[in-house]
Amino acid sequence: MSECPNRELNLKECTCSYPGCPRKGMCCECIKHHRENGEIPGCLFPANAEKTFDRSVRKFVEVMGQ
Repeated sequence: MSECPNRELNLKECTCSYPGCPRKGMCCECIKHHRENGEIPGCLFPANAEKTFDRSVRKFVEVMGQ
């Protein structure tokens, strides 16, 4: 994983609540990781859905369609 020059700035806006996430504040790494796993980053979910840690496309469509 590379260093991110914007990490401190990104951390101020990062809504990921997954404890110990090594990508927290590194948006490019986060997007790459979730894309490779067929998932959607937590920052795109509403807060209540993000806390479930279910990053599936199915979950995203379910909560955004409400």
